[in-house]
Amino acid sequence: MRNKKVTYMLQAAMIAAIYVVLVFVFDYWSFGAIQFRIAEALTILPFFTPAAIPGLFVGCFLANFLHGAILADVVFGSIATLIGAVGTYWFGKVGLKWFAAVPPILANTIIVPFVLKFGYGAPEAIPYMMLTVGVGEIIVCGILGMLLLLALEKYKDIIFRTVRE
Repeated sequence: MRNKKVTYMLQAAMIAAIYVVLVFVFDYWSFGAIQFRIAEALTILPFFTPAAIPGLFVGCFLANFLHGAILADVVFGSIATLIGAVGTYWFGKVGLKWFAAVPPILANTIIVPFVLKFGYGAPEAIPYMMLTVGVGEIIVCGILGMLLLLALEKYKDIIFRTVRE
């Protein structure tokens, strides 16, 4: 039982660390109003392990905080990632692989534009930012994340075996 708890914490910590590193290495790739946070591709990991839920939350929190984001972004950006991670975990539990990326896409598409508008004072309309944030999330979570899911699926019993419920 103790090894399972230690493994859970180590996996969560590794996922958090990888998330932070990806944010700092790639920063935001931006093409006009559409931004890509490559680290968001990791939001499919709860499909395989519940340890990814705190790992992603802490990773997003630390990345936003260390990257100098405003408090609203640190808090609500991390909550968006947490909501997405919980949803992805649920799809993993019920075996709906092709829907694994939907929760983080929706959570970020709905929450992030409000942070941009009211936290950073972005002049664009919220529906427009929902479109642009959504496009970025679809590309990063929906395409890159699903490619990551497909690549890891072959090795899930090796990588995630001691934590899965």
